[in-house]
Amino acid sequence: MSLRYSILASGSTGNSLYVESDEHSFLVDAGFSGKQMEAFFQHIDRDISKLSGIFVTHEHSDHIKGIGVLARKYKLPVYANENTWRAMDRLVGDIPTEQKMIFSTESVKSFGATDIESFGVSHDAAEPMFYVFHHSGKKLVLITDTGYVSDRMKGIISNADAYIFESNHDVQMLRMGRYPWNVKRRILSDLGHVSNEDAAIAMSEVIGDNTKRVYLAHLSLDNNMKDLARMSVAQTLQSQGLIVGEGFDLYDTDPKVPTILTAV
Repeated sequence: MSLRYSILASGSTGNSLYVESDEHSFLVDAGFSGKQMEAFFQHIDRDISKLSGIFVTHEHSDHIKGIGVLARKYKLPVYANENTWRAMDRLVGDIPTEQKMIFSTESVKSFGATDIESFGVSHDAAEPMFYVFHHSGKKLVLITDTGYVSDRMKGIISNADAYIFESNHDVQMLRMGRYPWNVKRRILSDLGHVSNEDAAIAMSEVIGDNTKRVYLAHLSLDNNMKDLARMSVAQTLQSQGLIVGEGFDLYDTDPKVPTILTAV
């Protein structure tokens, strides 16, 4: 038995993760139209109607745009904490009450042999939370949309087999870019997004012997580039004594193209 995943898309324009076991399949966020989400599922040769549920991280549009459409069309349960439900209720449209599931922050839900653990992050949303998937001794972590990675978060996500880790922006690109100062200040704040360097420093404290894959996720369209993110993260990790290619590797994510289905 194994856990498999595809990062359907990741970036400032939209985000979605697919995870499956032999018994169940899950979607985390759906930051695209229903039509685009269906195209992603065709790309990885999977059936949306077979999902065991959609799990929501927070109510920002790049994470929930297609949730209402998918929930209604395929009669799927949607899991989110109470504050996120309140914040996104009017944004996702009518979803039948029996499909609205409460998943509290810092709790665990079990689906057969898969345990899904939620944990809080620091972001300017109602009650943002991300997820750790546990299955047959393997551990897959999704952590984006946080202004920093606290010691508490590090304890929860440490020594995962695979990470989907925010590497949102290059600080110099952001500072010199076209965004108004109030937006730059928000991104740089503790309620914003982590930079390439800050992400790598956090990674250096959680990567362990089990870690084989680290995906750089939620890259800003305007303030980052894949090559720059990979280089910055690799250099910072090296300064902390971790060499990419020695035990673990770095991988890109894309705002439009899913990664191949990969076993944890």
